[in-house]
Amino acid sequence: MIILDDITLRRGPKLLIEDGSATLQPGQKLALIGANGTGKSSLFAMLMGALAADSGTIRGMAGLRLAHMAQELEASTATALNFVMAGDAAVFALVQAIAKAERDEDFEHAASLYQDLDALDGYDAQRRAEQPLLGLGFSSSELNNAVTDFSGGWRVRLNLARALMTPSDVLLLDEPTNHLDLDTMLWLEQWLLRYEGTLLMISHDRDFIDAICDRTLSLEGQGLVTYRGGYSAYEKQRAERMAQQRAQFARQQREITHIEDFVRRFRAKATKAKQAQSRLKALERMETLAPAHADSPFYFQFPEPGKTSDPLLSVDELTLGYGEEAVLERVSFSLHPGDRIGLLGKNGAGKSTLLKGLTGALQAKSGRRVTGAHLRIGYFDQQQLDVLDLDASPLLHLQRLSPNAREQTIFDFLGGFNFKGDRAKEIIRPFSGGEKARLALAMVVWQDPNVLILDEPTNHLDLEMRHALAMALQGYTGAIVLVSHDRHLLRHVVESLWLVEGGAVTEYPDDLPTYEKWVLAGDKTSKHSGAGEAKSATPKPSATNTAAPSSTSAEDLGSKKGVKGKEQRQSGAEQRVRLKPLRQALQKTEKQLERLQTELAKLQEALADPALYEADQRDRLAAIVKDEGALKAEVEGVEEQWMEQQQALEDAS
Repeated sequence: MIILDDITLRRGPKLLIEDGSATLQPGQKLALIGANGTGKSSLFAMLMGALAADSGTIRGMAGLRLAHMAQELEASTATALNFVMAGDAAVFALVQAIAKAERDEDFEHAASLYQDLDALDGYDAQRRAEQPLLGLGFSSSELNNAVTDFSGGWRVRLNLARALMTPSDVLLLDEPTNHLDLDTMLWLEQWLLRYEGTLLMISHDRDFIDAICDRTLSLEGQGLVTYRGGYSAYEKQRAERMAQQRAQFARQQREITHIEDFVRRFRAKATKAKQAQSRLKALERMETLAPAHADSPFYFQFPEPGKTSDPLLSVDELTLGYGEEAVLERVSFSLHPGDRIGLLGKNGAGKSTLLKGLTGALQAKSGRRVTGAHLRIGYFDQQQLDVLDLDASPLLHLQRLSPNAREQTIFDFLGGFNFKGDRAKEIIRPFSGGEKARLALAMVVWQDPNVLILDEPTNHLDLEMRHALAMALQGYTGAIVLVSHDRHLLRHVVESLWLVEGGAVTEYPDDLPTYEKWVLAGDKTSKHSGAGEAKSATPKPSATNTAAPSSTSAEDLGSKKGVKGKEQRQSGAEQRVRLKPLRQALQKTEKQLERLQTELAKLQEALADPALYEADQRDRLAAIVKDEGALKAEVEGVEEQWMEQQQALEDAS
């Protein structure tokens, strides 16, 4: 048991934690959360002995084996396999000593060392090192490559693999999912669930926390607060507490209204009842939990796109790649206003390549890219931070984009990203990675795009900023193409999923949980369970990879064309007659739902008025709250009816 008792921690003049207390039980899996700059990494440094508390005590660390994920990777010529094996320092030293003894033909000494290796269960060290490497996306052929051969993101994975290899009673992980794709992140989830020691991890991925953690340790108000369960449980508990306080009610109502508006827009576009029902339930949960984020320092919106085109962007028979190698072949699709697309696929499948092709940053090997007359792309990629001017302020970055913009307008805008007051005028060199990521994102939002192409936009962002981003993207009316390992963001922002795999881009016909199960099953060759065949996407949105023609002769096709066409026309007419009553009933329900939603919006507008909470308005407030509850119940019933009718129409089609 590790006990933090009345810990006070400063970094320079800044007070991070004051009289904070927490208990970490053996075998617990805890998430350490808090806004950027509140002291999460400093707390880790204190647990590792690299930083002393200003006051208070830490008990229970003596004798515990501690492993942690380094944030920087030393320059090393060691192979990836040896670098990870060195995580088990005692075993690796023996392996090296045995190799030297055998080279020196000192077989008696080697035999003694083998006995020591057996005592440490070291014979399977190579297998144990290979397991995290392969699980984190390295190929077998790369295991003997030098560490220096890998890029920065892959070196982070090497650090993670080494931490997993290190024998430990306590494992400290600082943002382990950064630079991971969804497939490797799901593997890591399973590994951590099997870990028998105490896990304390800093993470800004709520789904990852929910899957693994049974406690959440929150840095808030310069204190440590422990919540039972993962992030969703923390969010619910905090929401209940804040709702009871009724603090910042107007802000809460604005969040709720925002979500409800999105629900209405989504419902109007929904084409699959199963997916729509799942989505609506998720959004309703967000509405309930909105108060948990009422004190968030982040709030921003995308401006309404001005002139636009339809389609915004089209590609035809596009082949993309690098050098002589084609990564994606013969891809065709169109982006329309309002399209919200999430890309799935393992690392290296070509997701980022596709995004670069869409932006024009990567020239196509063949095919056409056709842009709309009013296309404005907002592109956020994984190297966005590299283009920031470290000696410029957030204010200056935006002034360079819009020299004629009023300074106060820029200040107000930056405030939504928590660059307030003098912070907006400070050079960004000493800013944290999360702050720089916020600035890079702010620059994208500022440019008023009508197409957003986002490649892992949540890397380095804390949980509150991720929430603000999800809210802003829900309100965005342009087209979105999103690559993210953040499943919460995917669930609450995108409306269709495309799979990038084997050089092809196809529509994924099922939902995200089904994809997760498929990945964990490891069946990369079969079709997705329960989903039928992944079909080529068709217009609005559309994505196709044109297959080679079949061996059917032209004569055969010609002879069958007339008969087939007549049969199709007859079948289509019969289907229209059969579906007409179902469509009419659905339209009637939609009109009823629209009327109820309008009435509900009026009540909620009234509830957002601070004057309603004066003492003399108590009776009126109670009446409106009662009417709102009744109307919400009626809306829920009509929504269920709409879902059933939509499903019936789909089944009949």
